[in-house]
Amino acid sequence: MIRSLGFIIGTTLMYSTPLIFAALGGVISERSGVINIGLEGMLAFGAFTGASVGYFTGNPWIGFIAGGLASGLIGLIHAIVSVTFHGDQVVSGIAINFIGPGLAIFLSRKLFSGAAMTIPVANKIPKFLSGVFPENSFMENVFKQDWTTVIAFLTAILMWFVLYKTVLGLRIMAVGENPEAADTLGISVRKIRYGAVITSGVLAGLGGASMSLAVASNFFPTLISGQGFIALAAMIFGKWKPHGALGACLIFGLAQALVVYLGGTTIEVSTDLLNMLPYVMTLVILLGVVGSANAPAADGQPYEKE
Repeated sequence: MIRSLGFIIGTTLMYSTPLIFAALGGVISERSGVINIGLEGMLAFGAFTGASVGYFTGNPWIGFIAGGLASGLIGLIHAIVSVTFHGDQVVSGIAINFIGPGLAIFLSRKLFSGAAMTIPVANKIPKFLSGVFPENSFMENVFKQDWTTVIAFLTAILMWFVLYKTVLGLRIMAVGENPEAADTLGISVRKIRYGAVITSGVLAGLGGASMSLAVASNFFPTLISGQGFIALAAMIFGKWKPHGALGACLIFGLAQALVVYLGGTTIEVSTDLLNMLPYVMTLVILLGVVGSANAPAADGQPYEKE
């Protein structure tokens, strides 16, 4: 029983990691007043780039960083459309959700002899506290995590500190709540929003790379399959706060961990029902929370200095 509990906790942390990166990306973008529903596409492109660079270089850390930078470029495009040209942020995000996976599969076919999936990397992201605890014990199941999981939690703490304890964080939130007032105080709305949206892309890309270099060992078309939309739900459920999004991601990660655990037991539960569990939970949470959650006041509103 204790061992099973450790397995569920450890699997929850593993599956929560990509969601935490992506949800934090959504938080920083929308806190600055730019809607980013393109997390799914950014995750997919980051996963492909991470796996490809990790395969060709033989170094998963270079692949991990490359995944973040690649999706950071997509974030830059979203910033240009949203901030400079005042384009519809929702439409731009939808376009990214089509372009990201499509471009990943196109490039995969070009680089890997026509295959829609990359060749597995030789080295995955290493484990934290590997070999410290007895094999298959409760402690090992809980604490032997990928380094990306540790980085995701540290990123959540860092974002909380930056947003609530630094001048930069206060400026980001001021721009997201009232860009006109922030502008009169000498804050550059454009620079803040550009920085936040690009950071959002980088974080989503790291989430995708953590999926293809730690959870799995390569990229394939169904690897992400809705993780970006679940991360969006976690951001809303967490009320656009880093610690709230972190908690919500753990809940969604638990749903996926239960799918894995129940699938490996003698308990007879339909596979289709198990696979639907995370998405059903997403719908239920959104139906129950979206009405009482308030986004930043200027979220989605273009701003032009007069």
